[in-house]
Amino acid sequence: MRRLLELNLGDDGFTTLSAGDAEAGMKLLRENSVDLVLTDLKLPGMSGLEFLQTVKSQNGGLPVLVMTAFGTVETAVEAMKAGASDYVLKPFSLTEMRIKIRKELDVSTLRERLEQTTEENRNLREALGKRYSHPNIVARSAKMQEVLATVDRVATTNSTVLLGGESGVGKDLIARAIHEKSRRASGPFIKINSTAIPENLLESELFGYEKGAFTGANVSKPGKFELADKGTLFLDEIGDVPPATQVKLLRVLQERDFERLGGTKTIKVDVRLIAATNRDLREALEQGTFREDLYYRLNVVPIDIAPLRQRKEDIPELANLFVSHFAGDSGKPVESISPEAMQILLNYHWPGNVRELQNIIERACALAKRTVLEASDIHLDSRPAKAPNGAGGFLPEGVTLERWEDEMIQEALRRANGNKSQAARLLGLSRNALRYRLSKIGIADEGERDA
Repeated sequence: MRRLLELNLGDDGFTTLSAGDAEAGMKLLRENSVDLVLTDLKLPGMSGLEFLQTVKSQNGGLPVLVMTAFGTVETAVEAMKAGASDYVLKPFSLTEMRIKIRKELDVSTLRERLEQTTEENRNLREALGKRYSHPNIVARSAKMQEVLATVDRVATTNSTVLLGGESGVGKDLIARAIHEKSRRASGPFIKINSTAIPENLLESELFGYEKGAFTGANVSKPGKFELADKGTLFLDEIGDVPPATQVKLLRVLQERDFERLGGTKTIKVDVRLIAATNRDLREALEQGTFREDLYYRLNVVPIDIAPLRQRKEDIPELANLFVSHFAGDSGKPVESISPEAMQILLNYHWPGNVRELQNIIERACALAKRTVLEASDIHLDSRPAKAPNGAGGFLPEGVTLERWEDEMIQEALRRANGNKSQAARLLGLSRNALRYRLSKIGIADEGERDA
């Protein structure tokens, strides 16, 4: 019977392994990967029932189909209780056996897929529930959790990263976090701010120069790219790099080599570039002030950091962090912030973002007279909107921040005589950002007069 089953199942496309007793069967199971076990309940030596129990104890998910004579149905039921998937009564037809085997294999496959899907869902839930963190970054808000999740994913690669966001949101901290989580963490982290260096000196700062390259070049000097070799170069305010330097930057990103100013020797470097900007580079592309090919070389992995006003959940933790830092520096016994003072911080729109919050807390700690910062200790830089009848308050009574922003946009349009480009400049927005906000308040983008 065993040989007959081997031949017929082989013709059906199955690979079969056969054993004359339970001991030989266990040896086959230890040495091979098996999808289903077919066994008689009546065996020499170890019984089929004992064999079944041993198989299930070692691999509970392996389906076992048992064969038994008509007169021992009770034994078949006992086998089902011990973990058998199904049983076949002898004598049986080969058609019946094929049906039973295929059914058990299909059920087993479905079970495996279900377990795999369950595991994937569990992993997904864990990933969604995971809170990302970095020692120097506050990320209680969902927006900052998104940023740190991207940092974790991109840090281990060598891809160029373009950080976007308003001034003061912490782009330098995110750049450093990417470096510290990368394989380059033991290498240098070199930072350069394009706006802090005169345009005629930026190229020599980035690429270095040879002795005699220009007046005052008395010795050769390596540039930031050389200093950042095997590490990370953080180029802040990339949108302000002059066109001539943009060409050289593009070459470094493509070829990974350059020449010093006044030199002829080609220098090869292994540098990861992280760039940052508070400008809308797509608008700069339209205006022709930024190279399109360089933009796409930089914008491999874009990470946009939301302004503080859009992630106010981070304000309490940031404020308390700054209190502990500046209280220690100033020697003042400030320990906490009162609920009233914290509410003022939460209601403010923070045009200067985290940097402004840091400045406000430092000032409050320096002038504080008590251990708790009160509302009177919080001196905001921006003058609150004047309320009617001289009433106090940050916004006019009954006016929401959203309505106030809408009124400011309409006032900017009035002052610009309907010129949306000029209105965007007055508001410090890109044209695309202004168009988006106009659509939200129901002002159609028709008849626009450009500057």
